[in-house]
Formats: sequence, structure tokens, C-alpha cells
Amino acid sequence: MTMVNALNEQVVVVVYYDAPSITNNRRTKMKTRTSLSITSIAASLLIGATLSLPVQAADEAAARELARANNCFKCHAIDKEKDGPAWNDVAKKYKGKPDALARLTKHLTTGEKAKFPDGHEEEHKIIKAKDESQTKNLVEWILSLK
Repeated sequence: MTMVNALNEQVVVVVYYDAPSITNNRRTKMKTRTSLSITSIAASLLIGATLSLPVQAADEAAARELARANNCFKCHAIDKEKDGPAWNDVAKKYKGKPDALARLTKHLTTGEKAKFPDGHEEEHKIIKAKDESQTKNLVEWILSLK
């Protein structure tokens, strides 16, 4: 049973349970009472919900398929450098940067210059996708890598 006293903003939780008596075999009713403020309950729930929610999960299979279709794996790998940087390294580079999604999306969709290990520069191949959501999914997946 739960009782709320609106004047004090207190939530009182009363839990009843049966417990064996120490002195005899009869079962006796025991009562436990806990009092918490609504503010602390709300804060706990909000923090717990925030921490348990994942960042929007990218569809890895769709991202890999788009990367394959655009021949991205010719120059990139997930965990090792080829002509282009490893996508794990790209994710580390942009980690915590508020403009990461926009910056990487622009790089993949505008043909910006890409620097190669030997020092030369070429225009990055523009990703061909049916719609923006596919490109966004690819970028989110790359940024989610560790």
C-alpha cells in the first residue's frame, strides 16, 4: 500500500510480509515503513532512465551494406588503416564533438579533399544513397565504433 501526503511531498511505502518468529514457530506480521521525498524519487528515476537509454542505435547491417555498395572498404577498414583511416580512429577523432555527425556527413556527401598517407589529396567519393537517412545511419554507425 502506498500513501502520498501532498502537503509534505512525502511518499510513504508500507510493506507487509510474513516472517518466522524467532521465539516460536508461529508466523507474525512484520511491518516496514520507508519515507522518501517525491523530488528524490523523481531525480532517481530520471537519472536511471537517462543512463539506461542507449544513444540512438545505428542499423549496422544497413550501414555495412551502404558502405559495400559505395566501395568504402577499398580505402577504409573498421580497425586498421588502409589508404583511408580506420573507422575506429575516425570515431575516436570525433568523440565528444557536438558537430561530429554534421562534419562527417558533409565529408561523405560533398566530395571534400581527403588526405592520403603519402601526402597527396583527392576528392572523397560522394556516397550514393536512396535518401539522407541511409547516409545518416552510416555516419552514426561509424561514430559508434570504439
